[in-house]
Amino acid sequence: MAQRLATGDTAPDFTLQDSTGKEVSLAEFRGRNVVVYFYPAASTPGCTKEACDFRDSLSSLAGSGYDVVGISPDAAPKLVKFAEAEQLNFPLLSDTDHAVAEAYGAWGEKKNYGKTYEGLIRSTIVVGPDGKVALAQYNVRATGHVAKLRRDLGLEAASK
Repeated sequence: MAQRLATGDTAPDFTLQDSTGKEVSLAEFRGRNVVVYFYPAASTPGCTKEACDFRDSLSSLAGSGYDVVGISPDAAPKLVKFAEAEQLNFPLLSDTDHAVAEAYGAWGEKKNYGKTYEGLIRSTIVVGPDGKVALAQYNVRATGHVAKLRRDLGLEAASK
């Protein structure tokens, strides 16, 4: 299992393609807080719920100084469909070889319906303006995660 990040660690740099084919780098967010969240698969019920929660909270997160980036092992064409279908208003990045997920400790052993396998662990890493991890959450629940994240960041959970 990949080493998990902790508060104060330097966030591993990355450059991945978004759903439009544009390269997006963590370095582009220097000087701002960025929520980097890892989700297993676009267009599945839990991942759709979580993405829509981020979409619906994006303006208040941005108003509090937070950008949002979603990362999954899906290929760009699937991300395009997902972003369009759910009207997602933040970058979705394709990590098909899961190298970034591994670097962030978001790839490892999972159990589902009695089976054990390697896969993406639903995780959220908040990277501060200095490139250091401000908050690291692993094995998060899709439903209610954004509200919990807002509370953990000291933001008003009720306002969207």
